[in-house]
Amino acid sequence: MVLLSILDLMLAVIGAVGIGYQALCVVISLFAKPVTFPDAPMDRHYAVLISARNEENVISNLIDCIQTQTYPSALIDIWLVADNCDDHTADVARAKGCHVVERFNKELIGKGYALTYLLDHMNETGASDRYDAFFVFDADNKLDRRYFEEMNKAFQAGFRILTSYRNSVNLSDNWVSSGSALWFIRESRFLSASRMWLGNSCHVGGTGFMFSREVMKRNNGWKFHLLTEDLEFTMDSLLHGDRIGYCGTAILYDEQPVTFQQSWRQRLRWSKGFLQVFRYYGPALIKRAVRERDFSAVDFTLLLCPFTVLAVIRVIMGVLFAAFGFVTWQSQLSWAGGWTSSLVTAVVTMMALAALTIIVERDQIGATNKELFAYVLSFPIYMASYIPISFQAIFAKAQWKPIAHKG
Repeated sequence: MVLLSILDLMLAVIGAVGIGYQALCVVISLFAKPVTFPDAPMDRHYAVLISARNEENVISNLIDCIQTQTYPSALIDIWLVADNCDDHTADVARAKGCHVVERFNKELIGKGYALTYLLDHMNETGASDRYDAFFVFDADNKLDRRYFEEMNKAFQAGFRILTSYRNSVNLSDNWVSSGSALWFIRESRFLSASRMWLGNSCHVGGTGFMFSREVMKRNNGWKFHLLTEDLEFTMDSLLHGDRIGYCGTAILYDEQPVTFQQSWRQRLRWSKGFLQVFRYYGPALIKRAVRERDFSAVDFTLLLCPFTVLAVIRVIMGVLFAAFGFVTWQSQLSWAGGWTSSLVTAVVTMMALAALTIIVERDQIGATNKELFAYVLSFPIYMASYIPISFQAIFAKAQWKPIAHKG
């Protein structure tokens, strides 16, 4: 049938282009000189925005990291929204000299709504006017001492939106945390660094990013409330013509889930969020890619493309067409066998990618050689679990739920 052939062609082309682009980024990051920024005066005033829900065990670590930066502490103010807290998060932050706004809303739940509430308060009181830019961190984060100094260089080089190198404090806890950590390290080292070299826009992660006062005013605070508000912000900024920069010398550490249940729940939310963002921003992104010939729009169209949805549609249609005699069962089994062999190849490729990430970023990863070898073997399992997660995301109603942090 023609329809099945069209779907097969779409899946093959999207898969091949996506893999080819990823391979190109790896080659560029290995051999091209990283983009760096010149020294800049440390005279800009920054606000740090933190959304925290019952984070009294870890919030002190982040605040201490911010207050002991090489950048002048007088030019960094910390604003924390204690979002539906029933512990002492707000008290801990106040005791350390932070501006604290408490929010209690059981209907509008999630980081996006908390940031909206916080920035609305800052705009209404006029507090936001004294800042040149705004940083966003999660409560469990830790920072390299030169983080603000390095991000300031990139900001003063002309970028209005920036993201940073994302590492982990607990990569070596187990195979679950290592899988998540290696994924983020890979994204920073291979994708973001290559996008900068190519002149493309980068992807803002859920934490460790900044945006200028002009961008904040344009958005009237924070207007992004989908399940992946960071990706939504990225797409909106790209459609406004912004180029999001990456500062690889500004290093952030966050805490990864350590149980498979926590990881599944988190990635289910991400997968559902990707579908939401594609629904709302996909058409405009494709239009920009065609009309403006913007390769960043092409890049993120590939990122957002609902490959799993297309694959599920292809399987269902293949079964229905075979059941009604339009195609043979043998042809559909042959198709399934071809994709099975492709999955085996993908597993081997992911092991190689995890090994390459570890080799290239060995100095940034805190684990023994024995642990790293085990994590190379387990990384494909972690990634393969995205298949049922992505399938569930099509039908499930994912919600934002907090993850307990150990600190």
